[in-house]
Amino acid sequence: MIANHPDREQIRLESVLSALGNPLRLAVVRALAASGERACGSLLQGQSKSTMTHHWHVLRDSGVIWQRPYGRENLLSLRREDLDARFPGMLDAVLSAVQHDPATQEATSRHLQGT
Repeated sequence: MIANHPDREQIRLESVLSALGNPLRLAVVRALAASGERACGSLLQGQSKSTMTHHWHVLRDSGVIWQRPYGRENLLSLRREDLDARFPGMLDAVLSAVQHDPATQEATSRHLQGT
């Protein structure tokens, strides 16, 4: 694993909500929730490598995703079990809200590729 993954008990609600407050990061979470582990390069469309790295850093350090090296790529996965244990129902509520809000759904969908 890559450093800076907080332990489950260190995940803070305000950090998670802040990370999910960005449409691009919310798009990543939607994709990981729908399809499971993905290569980081397969997720964001039209973003520079430095921008992607920043977003992976925010999601990883807030405890929303796991990031692990796999050859020359990094694989990302949602920390659903940890998030559900810390904040029961929160992730499902956020994902459901995106699904039922056309404006948010459109804003997150335009950032993704290959989903």
